Amino acid sequence: MKTRPLYFSAGVALLALLLIITGIATARKLTWLMEVLPVFIVAPILWATAKRYPLTPLLYAFIFVGCASLIVGGMYSYARVPAGFHIQAWLGLERNPYDRIGHVLQGLVVSLAAREVLVRGNRVRGGKMLAFIVCCITLAIGAFYELIEWWVALALGQDADEFLGTQGDEWDTQADMLCALLGAMFTLFALRRWHDRQIEKAMKRTRQ
Repeated sequence: MKTRPLYFSAGVALLALLLIITGIATARKLTWLMEVLPVFIVAPILWATAKRYPLTPLLYAFIFVGCASLIVGGMYSYARVPAGFHIQAWLGLERNPYDRIGHVLQGLVVSLAAREVLVRGNRVRGGKMLAFIVCCITLAIGAFYELIEWWVALALGQDADEFLGTQGDEWDTQADMLCALLGAMFTLFALRRWHDRQIEKAMKRTRQ
């Protein structure tokens, strides 16, 4: 009988603990809930599929980091995350860059997931076509996420600025999309071989 990997179960438990701590500590409950909602959607899906379709440890690790960044961003609001202020001061930036880092992570996670599903399903032939489709999927999901942020911001009304975290940048949406694309490019150029080795091992396990 297949079981969930120990590191996977530990990661889910840590995320649950983070959700509890930040949910209690934050003063902006509604904004927190809207920011962490993807975690409540993704985590149960991964838990339900971990036995019959386990993902690579690399992908699970980046999903964990991405979810943790969402939870922390939800607690403080992205424009006020303390770690972002430290990076801002260190690099001499005009704004807190935490949300940019979050969108790079978003692009990285989405591109890794898309690449893994396409490769394991043997749905695309040719490395260049695979890279192109992975980038397209990353940008499409990133754009849809921006639309969701817009719709939610309209519903939140006065809390919209806290949720969007634009920090007065009129090009915030475009910059977020660029960051997601950069995350995808990092996947394709820096993580490709490592990812391929783990995909091969995962495919062997699922055939057993």
